[in-house]
Amino acid sequence: MTIALIGFASLILLCFFGFKVGFATMFVGVVGFALERGWEPALAMTGTQIMEDAMNYNLSVIPLFILMGVFIYRADISRDLYDAAYVAVGQLRGGLALSTVIACAGFSAVCGSSIATAATMTKVAMPPMRKYNYADSLATGTIAAGGTLGIMIPPSVPLVIYGIVSEQDIALLFIAGIVPGLLLVSLFMIAVSVTVWIFPDAGPAGDPLPVDQKRQALKAVWPVISLFVLVLGGIYGGIFTPTEAAGIGAFGAATIAWLRGHLRTVREWKISLVEAAKTTATLFIAIFGALVFAQFINLSGMPYDILDAIDDMNLTPWQLVLVIALIAVLMGMIFESIGILLLLVPVFLPALYDAGVDMIWFGIVVVLVTELGLITPPIGMNVFVVKSVMPDAELKQIFRGVVPFIFAMVAGLVLVFAVPELATFLPNLMK
Repeated sequence: MTIALIGFASLILLCFFGFKVGFATMFVGVVGFALERGWEPALAMTGTQIMEDAMNYNLSVIPLFILMGVFIYRADISRDLYDAAYVAVGQLRGGLALSTVIACAGFSAVCGSSIATAATMTKVAMPPMRKYNYADSLATGTIAAGGTLGIMIPPSVPLVIYGIVSEQDIALLFIAGIVPGLLLVSLFMIAVSVTVWIFPDAGPAGDPLPVDQKRQALKAVWPVISLFVLVLGGIYGGIFTPTEAAGIGAFGAATIAWLRGHLRTVREWKISLVEAAKTTATLFIAIFGALVFAQFINLSGMPYDILDAIDDMNLTPWQLVLVIALIAVLMGMIFESIGILLLLVPVFLPALYDAGVDMIWFGIVVVLVTELGLITPPIGMNVFVVKSVMPDAELKQIFRGVVPFIFAMVAGLVLVFAVPELATFLPNLMK
């Protein structure tokens, strides 16, 4: 176990020096495996692991959902989602922030990426909120937190990766994420309402819209809603697999973009496909590196040492999950969401199986905790995404703005712990 701890320490050190997580995990994994078994077995293991994972059919769902998200982004759907949300709540105090939460949820449902959601909604939501003199802390904090919905509301790339690592049904994980995702949306809206109740000047009400503009805004979002219902409804109804759903979703997103006047030139297609390929390559490097690192960790015996330690401490399944959740929060200060899932889950899998933990429920818990890490200091990936898109926003104001949403996420986590059926009710109906 000592060599595994040294490996984790080396990995953290490399990340602090600016190495990409995928390359850092692969380097530490290969070197650690070589120190245990020799260089020839280490290189053979690395080649075999990468080849097997590259040929894994289940992983094909990832580039397809990424492509779907790129097409949706190119179709400029985000503004329509924001306008439709504004129709419902824009005239309330803090209505623009409430609209942002709803729009983030809607964009997440067809994008699946936290970073893409935060970056896109910063461009869409910040100008109107500044126009109505919203406090920068509330405006930026709402966008950073709303972006985290991208990894909970299906289709979710982190849920796909968790399903592959833990060998769980991806369709069940997608369905399990619906109720917790809607719960988070509600809690975020409560957080906004409480904030503007305490600080009324932080979020003035917006102007009412003319009837014609309301109708136009609501009409514009029907294609996206239909695509979301088609993808998830097909999975839930057993009509097609998640991979098939991803393909259908990508085709549907491209069709929507074309009907809206986009993707009509070779140049637009080239830009979209290259963007999707770059994102996929970056993600797959992280996956390959983490799985090579997991081979080294398994060889070190660390997962089984942890299992013995848990037996000695007589931890209940709930206590075990709580310990893992706390570790995930700490890891969230250093790694992004994919890295946390790939590094943490394999280490504790034997202990989780031995304790009889419901792995669908645990998947929702660990993604919830990972979401929390996306806005938790000192890193807070989504905070820095908002800062990069809106350079004149102060970092301390963004971190101040996410505080109410951190409390909302913790409340959501407590509810999912206390009422596991929030995550397991819909999957159980499918079984």
